[in-house]
Amino acid sequence: MRRALLALVVVAVVAAAAAIAGAWWANQRLRQPFQAFPGIEQFVEIPPGASTAAIGQQLVDAGVVADVWTFRAAVWWTGQARALKAGEYRFEGAATPIEVATRIAEGRVFGRPLTFPEGLTLTEMAALFEMRGFGTAKEFLTAARRPAAIEDLDPTARDLEGYLFPATYALSRTATAEELVDMMVDRFGSMWADVSKGRDLKGMTVRQVIALASLVEKETAAPDERPLVAAVYRNRLERRMGLQADPTVVYALSKAGRYKGNIRKVDLSIDSPYNTYRYPGLPPGPIAAPGRAAIEAALEPANVPYLYFVSRNDGTHVFAETLREHNANVQKFQVEFFRQQPRANRARSR
Repeated sequence: MRRALLALVVVAVVAAAAAIAGAWWANQRLRQPFQAFPGIEQFVEIPPGASTAAIGQQLVDAGVVADVWTFRAAVWWTGQARALKAGEYRFEGAATPIEVATRIAEGRVFGRPLTFPEGLTLTEMAALFEMRGFGTAKEFLTAARRPAAIEDLDPTARDLEGYLFPATYALSRTATAEELVDMMVDRFGSMWADVSKGRDLKGMTVRQVIALASLVEKETAAPDERPLVAAVYRNRLERRMGLQADPTVVYALSKAGRYKGNIRKVDLSIDSPYNTYRYPGLPPGPIAAPGRAAIEAALEPANVPYLYFVSRNDGTHVFAETLREHNANVQKFQVEFFRQQPRANRARSR
């Protein structure tokens, strides 16, 4: 009996020691940095639905982990076996198996950033897309001429002008123009659902709201002025006054290939439905991609009686209710301001 008990004790001690040694060994191995790929970086594309074993084999083949067992042990150790996410991952230098498993579980996919500022047209976005080396402008424009992507919100759209939300997007190395455009439309849809929830469109369609927001975006970058500019255009629409918005003339000239960087008096008569000096009401569609603040201003303009505004030449505007006030502002901030410029330039040159 004593021998049996002693044997059991010995077995238990050996088993405990083995378990401790195994745990220590596993802990050491899982925390040991590993790199078998040449150079400083390696990319691994994990497809949707891949099993832990399949992902482990990809990582082994790429030289990111030593063997499949080690990766599976790291996944078990972190408790995130069901959290592994698809996508392209960039590994730089040596990393421990736990670091690799954690990165994939957290979905820290590789992405090259591409930022679209507010107020760009499709053509300008396409040029930026090409300039940053993501593809050709033609590819972007082709992808942006798929109105079906926005037909649930705007069934009359002929392209995606105004519906590609300006923001920063993280793109994989293999991302296509079509994938990027889909991301931008999805972002717009999410934003619109948020800002329009519970709000009255006041008889306007989504297209009209975004067209108005695009005017606001092009007219001012001052946050406190956006609701005022939106109010001016809303007030003019209610009074059936022409909007006479210079950005619409620029857009019309650009579409005709005639814009040279400034507007001449003769340009105000260009025959285009986008020319709000010649045609009443809003332009037939957005003239640029408005940001969230401009869209919110279009939905909730300020409660003011203004019908006019003119630039102060410092990025802000002065607003007026009557034509007399407006003409006085034009005289002060445009005529007299530019009349004094040559004098100031001459004074500085002395």
